[in-house]
Amino acid sequence: MQLRDIPRHSLTFGPSPIHPLPRLSEALGGEVEIWAKREDCNSGIAFGGNKVRKLEYLVADALAKGCDTLVSIGGIQSNHTRAVTGVARHLGLGCVTVQESWVDWPDMNYDKVGNIQLSRIMGGDIRIDAAGFDIGIRDSWKDALASVEAAGGTPYAIPAGASDHPLGGLGFANWAVELAAQEPEVDTFFDHVVVCTVTGSSHAGMIAGFALEDPDGQGSKRKIIGIDASATLDKTIAQVTRIATNTADTIDLGRDLRDDEITVVAGYEGPAYGIPDQQTVDAIHLTARTEGMLTDPVYEGKSMAGLIGMIRSGEIPAGSKVMYCHLGGQPCLPAYAGAPGLG
Repeated sequence: MQLRDIPRHSLTFGPSPIHPLPRLSEALGGEVEIWAKREDCNSGIAFGGNKVRKLEYLVADALAKGCDTLVSIGGIQSNHTRAVTGVARHLGLGCVTVQESWVDWPDMNYDKVGNIQLSRIMGGDIRIDAAGFDIGIRDSWKDALASVEAAGGTPYAIPAGASDHPLGGLGFANWAVELAAQEPEVDTFFDHVVVCTVTGSSHAGMIAGFALEDPDGQGSKRKIIGIDASATLDKTIAQVTRIATNTADTIDLGRDLRDDEITVVAGYEGPAYGIPDQQTVDAIHLTARTEGMLTDPVYEGKSMAGLIGMIRSGEIPAGSKVMYCHLGGQPCLPAYAGAPGLG
């Protein structure tokens, strides 16, 4: 089925805005032109973000199936569960979210502010679980689904990040098509696209969506770079590859993806998922102090550190035009006020 024909329930304002980052570009030597596409400005639901874009396809399926409760999972400071809760409230659905202890962060307010605070304000049914980080399918989530059924509800299962789901990559396949349509408006072709990668479907969906520009598989002029923030690199690469392949099949790409279309870059993940290191904090500062654009210590701070590092090393060469995908993780910032440089 063609991407445009797959059912989608609109939850965003339309195409997320794009704009240049000239002062950041100049701070990095002025030889690479950096732009941002702002998923943090894409919706009026619970501060928006990349998860809302993904949920457009999942909730269309949920509504078609007559489900009455969205059931998902994430860490204590999950952007995803915040978005699921907001979308459920917007649609008049029930919502159960499992919040696992994915990040060993010592701040006494970590489980009280930021994303989890927003979910509580929206009246989410939050189930706290002590399990640690993993991008796989979790027993705690299965138990939550069973509890909804036992109470007579009809749950719709949404895995972590809306990622490992048959429709999980479609939101960012559409993002790729959207960006390609915006390029003529600004007379610019972006030869590098940089995005954070953890559960994988934002990156994977882009890979499949941009592959539509290269139906014969002769080689794209774009390089799609996922910056790993999971610190579980092998699992992340495998999941990105699987989701990208499944998404390409779903949108009838008509060819196999090439190995060189899947790039996950390590070295910017910090000591663990959700734990910032100095290069993360430095990237947050540089972006904020040159452009007034806020990034976070879990996702965007790490992918921005990757963008900065790859420009400085020459891995992104002079003359490149880079589109940075801002996924919208800033609501977690209050939970990291105790981190040096972030308080």
